[in-house]
Amino acid sequence: MSATAENISGDWGLIAGNGDFPFLVLEGARSRGIEMAVIAIREEASPALERAAKRFHWISLGELSRGIDLLHQEGVKRAVMAGQVKHNKIFSSIRPDWRLAKLLFSLPAKNTDSLIGAVARVLQDEGIELVDSTKFLGPLLPAAGILTRRAPDDGEAADIEYGRKIARQIAGLDLGQTVVVRDRACVAIEAMEGTDETIERAARITGGQRLVVVKVSKPAQDMRFDVPVVGMKTIEVMRRSNATALGIDAGRTLLFDRDSLIRAADDAGIAIQAFAPEAAAAKEKS
Repeated sequence: MSATAENISGDWGLIAGNGDFPFLVLEGARSRGIEMAVIAIREEASPALERAAKRFHWISLGELSRGIDLLHQEGVKRAVMAGQVKHNKIFSSIRPDWRLAKLLFSLPAKNTDSLIGAVARVLQDEGIELVDSTKFLGPLLPAAGILTRRAPDDGEAADIEYGRKIARQIAGLDLGQTVVVRDRACVAIEAMEGTDETIERAARITGGQRLVVVKVSKPAQDMRFDVPVVGMKTIEVMRRSNATALGIDAGRTLLFDRDSLIRAADDAGIAIQAFAPEAAAAKEKS
């Protein structure tokens, strides 16, 4: 479908969580002539998002029914989920409405794939298609190769190779997508705390020794949600934590503010390499 046809339909919506991701989706959509209706999660989304969108509504995290009603009110037929909703909010004091409570009760497991996959099915039943969250952000998905001036040295490369094997296992279990490695030993594994806190925990454990960070996509990554993201904050956390190299999956990892991020990594002496997920997986099986 052409950008003009998409614009004429006027049926695009954005379900917004935290961070820069929602702003980038709005900007990318506008570059194609699409003005999205925004449903922002009050406990997560930035207040600045309200000023950035022409069609905007707040909902609380537990208000699944109201969110669907607002999407219908705005005539949304296709929606993008952008921005993290921290998994641990499920265990907070937030009270789900009847529809979300019913959905949660029906799930055998409350991991990320199960939760958001179930929401996607509810939206589909309501005539709202959940679309690839990177649809408007192609330039932020790096191709395979060295992204920084400096390539990983031999020790960092060995740690990345080791870390990718471990990270792929935990990602396959939907536990997390990041591991932190030193000398081919796993120092920290991501659970619900997120990438940056995982790196900081590894730094506390090792007392400032050199670290390597590996972030991967899931083996069957659903690009509609939970896509791996690296932003400027992660580079700053790596710099403070003496994490000197980062391995990511090409084509499945979003680099927010990509040019500035690469410059910051170069200034900090951090090496970043993107790997083709399929090729890496095939190599590990051989």
